[in-house]
Amino acid sequence: MPAAQQLQFWDDEAPAEALSDDGDKSASQAASHSAEARASVPEAALLGSLPVFRHPRAVREIRLGKALVGYECTRVQRRSIGMVVSDEGLSVRAPSWVSWADIEVALRAKERWICNKLVDQRERARRQVSAQIDWRAGCQLPFKGEPVTVILDPAHTGARFQPASLDAAPCRHTLRLGLPHDAAPTQIRDAAEAWLQREARILFAERAEHYANKLGVMVKRVSLSSARTRWGSASADGSIRLHWRLMHFSLEVIDYVVAHELAHLREMNHSPAFWDVVRSILPEYEPARDHLRRVVIPE
Repeated sequence: MPAAQQLQFWDDEAPAEALSDDGDKSASQAASHSAEARASVPEAALLGSLPVFRHPRAVREIRLGKALVGYECTRVQRRSIGMVVSDEGLSVRAPSWVSWADIEVALRAKERWICNKLVDQRERARRQVSAQIDWRAGCQLPFKGEPVTVILDPAHTGARFQPASLDAAPCRHTLRLGLPHDAAPTQIRDAAEAWLQREARILFAERAEHYANKLGVMVKRVSLSSARTRWGSASADGSIRLHWRLMHFSLEVIDYVVAHELAHLREMNHSPAFWDVVRSILPEYEPARDHLRRVVIPE
């Protein structure tokens, strides 16, 4: 899996700015786009110490609130202006006939959303650095919300988890892997992740059965996911998929995702009725939901 990342249940694209296609747009206006795109952008120095968020393929810059934003812009065949904030920055997709002035009006209309997303992405990048696991003997990986120390033991076969014992010193959870002391980082990672996935299959099936009984729904199948953008998904046929890296988080967080997906077997949407279903089996779900919106996945 690529570098630590944040998964979510929602789409990061801002609502499109609707535009009416004026058939009288002049050819000269359309031709001016390329010249405007090459126009010199404002120097950050002129704007003092404003935070700068510049896309690596930025063609324009604009001041939004208290930030200087350099954004990528792609001309496409569509009738609206679309905006997406990714780890690279702000990307805009706009019809070929729309002027830069109109684009910037649309950006300012979404100023708060854009700035909040850019700040979130920057903070997420900082957390990604700290979430990196240095795969070696003695490294730690989160398991059910607590750190587990990896021990390499060539005399051992497979993987064995040893919960912390108050009688042992030091008091810590350990994962003993049957690998040589000089095992490569990729070997250690693969062995640890294989163990995590085995544990995930067992725990997810147990929690799905528990909440399905409370909700009165039938679960056809529980399978693991490695999706790039979602913690879980549900199908109308009763199948649910859960990201195996949920095993890094506490049982409260795992239960929230399980309950969330099972609720979709009653309401295939995110309407108020859906959240009522979630609340009926997990009344205090908000802290776990908010936690997932902030975290990144350790790698």
